[in-house]
Amino acid sequence: MPPFHLRRALIAGLLAAVASFAPARAQTLDKVTFGTNWVAEAEHGGFFQAVADGTYKKYGLDVTIVPGGPNENNRMLLIAGKIDFFMAANTLMSFDAVANNVPVVSIAAVFQKDPQVMLTQPDAKVAKIEDLKPLTLFVSKEGMTSYFQWLKSEYGFSEKNVRPYNFNPQPFIANPKSAMQGYVTSEPFAVEKAAGFKPNVLLLADYGFNTYSTLIETRREIVEKKPDLVQRFVDASMIGWYNYIYRDNSAGNALIKQLNPEMTDDLLAYSVAKMKEHGIVDSGDSLKNGIGAMSDERYASFFNKMVKAGVVKADLDFRKSYTLRFVNKGVGVELRPNKP
Repeated sequence: MPPFHLRRALIAGLLAAVASFAPARAQTLDKVTFGTNWVAEAEHGGFFQAVADGTYKKYGLDVTIVPGGPNENNRMLLIAGKIDFFMAANTLMSFDAVANNVPVVSIAAVFQKDPQVMLTQPDAKVAKIEDLKPLTLFVSKEGMTSYFQWLKSEYGFSEKNVRPYNFNPQPFIANPKSAMQGYVTSEPFAVEKAAGFKPNVLLLADYGFNTYSTLIETRREIVEKKPDLVQRFVDASMIGWYNYIYRDNSAGNALIKQLNPEMTDDLLAYSVAKMKEHGIVDSGDSLKNGIGAMSDERYASFFNKMVKAGVVKADLDFRKSYTLRFVNKGVGVELRPNKP
């Protein structure tokens, strides 16, 4: 019989060998809550895709998506520590957070282009943004304090022709010499269904309104204390977006329809097609650096435009509104078909 110390070594070796063939223990997932800024729709599709196809789980995350809506304020839940991440509408929200000492920071920009558009009727003969000036313009209160101020400073628009937009297309449909705000992914579809004509579309991003849109925000304390968690959430979310835009997105769409029964297959398909056509998610910096890309230069450019337009103050330290720590790593670019 071998000496005791040899027997102990043999037993330890056998146990190690057995363990190597034993099934792995169930993975412990980090629970994460992500709040969107509206009801479930294609414009949020990559996040739902990452839940539905198991991408978040592969990154060690158990993600719960909390949809927004007209009576919800998920950003307040983020600030209060009730959720971990939030979907901010655009860069102006990030600037506003700095101005009001709100301890949140943008960590990724899903939309390289803001989907904000102005719609006109086919007979209006509008070929460029300046052609909108003589028309009656239906603009919301939020639009008047943001992109319309840029239209005034950059293109010389006047408020004299502006009328309130209450998210009802009928006044626009009834007036052939008018223009209406909307999102390229939804309002043109709704107008065509309601009025029977295909509206002309001017995407403000193509004329210099270069805000990021659909940003991911989190609290500064989470960035500081849980950077690995933040990185995994960003990476998995961006892979979810590649899969939603370019691959089989049926799982993500099924989850969207489950949470928003009013959503239809044709609107989902239309929205995805328009996001691809106009490079809303994947264009510019994201072609090299991956979906979610951000840059100091882009932030500075938009900030300067908003200062010129009187929307933000020149002494605002806008660089506190974001961090590039978790983006520009090329995560998921191999999933893009016909990669440049």
